[in-house]
Amino acid sequence: MKVLVVTPIYPTCSNPVMGTFVRTQIEYLKRAGIEVELLLLRGRIQKLVYLQAPFELRRRLSGSSIDLIHAHYGYAGIIARTQWQVPVVVSFCGDDLLGTVNADGRQTLLGKFAVASSRFLSAHVDAVIVKSKQMGCKIKRRDVHVIPNEVDLDVFRPMEKMQARTALGLDVSKKYLLFAANPQIPVKRFPLAKSVADKLNSDYDSVELLTVYKEPQARLALYMNACDALLFTSYQEGSPNIVKQAMACNLPIISTDVGDVREIMGDTKGCYVCDPVANEFAAAVSQCLRTGLRTQGYQSLRHLAGPLVAQRVIAVYEHVLKNRQRPLSNHSEGKALAARI
Repeated sequence: MKVLVVTPIYPTCSNPVMGTFVRTQIEYLKRAGIEVELLLLRGRIQKLVYLQAPFELRRRLSGSSIDLIHAHYGYAGIIARTQWQVPVVVSFCGDDLLGTVNADGRQTLLGKFAVASSRFLSAHVDAVIVKSKQMGCKIKRRDVHVIPNEVDLDVFRPMEKMQARTALGLDVSKKYLLFAANPQIPVKRFPLAKSVADKLNSDYDSVELLTVYKEPQARLALYMNACDALLFTSYQEGSPNIVKQAMACNLPIISTDVGDVREIMGDTKGCYVCDPVANEFAAAVSQCLRTGLRTQGYQSLRHLAGPLVAQRVIAVYEHVLKNRQRPLSNHSEGKALAARI
């Protein structure tokens, strides 16, 4: 089977964390025997890239043996659905179905438009994959596949805390709290994390909030093993990869109730879901700092190992190809929809 992956998010030298989950999934699909070709929607002039993308897509499909297109992100799916030659599977990634929020936690107008476009698209592709049940509820079709992103358990795994701190040059005596996101992204709600750290400084002599992003995966895993707790303060999420990766490193987590966080954490001791209130977060962090214990999160993440998730994705591909009807481009409905897109 040959699959063309269409995506605007993929790691680069300047931003090695962008779309790492897409690259990881591709790697595990290849290990499982799937031939994968990549169409990256990225360039110096982004709008021009999107205008040219349908033509590049047709060029790739012309005379090729591609069996299926897997688009990651809503507008990548729109590009993929401008053709009817091969079936399209779309993985919605989060804000393309949930919307984009501003610093006040309110939905932006552009985000609402993206959501409407994604919902429209979802009714006209061959299969839909979402990351959480919450995302699936946003789509009016019964055959939605809920498949969270895999965790690379070879990279994200427990290691000795002091060994990780030494590798990063961190103080072995401090209490470190990890905020693993860009603080400039409103949905991540960095001010809450900062407020929690400030409150804890009155109770502990040396608490430091580490803001870590744009780090390669292996180095991010070091930070997760070196820190005492993860502060995850987002307004909304689909199925946050950071939480799953922190679980795999046995790092205590204090999180808002977003996406599938409750499901991922389960009853893991040392992990807390809190209201977005600084005092409540601080109380949970204090409990983690007092005990100094790691969690048993790694064992809870075995079902999200790369090879297992790859098989679930491949099962979607096989189902689509098995049940595929003749191309919609031969139907007036398909032509009308292509014109609208």
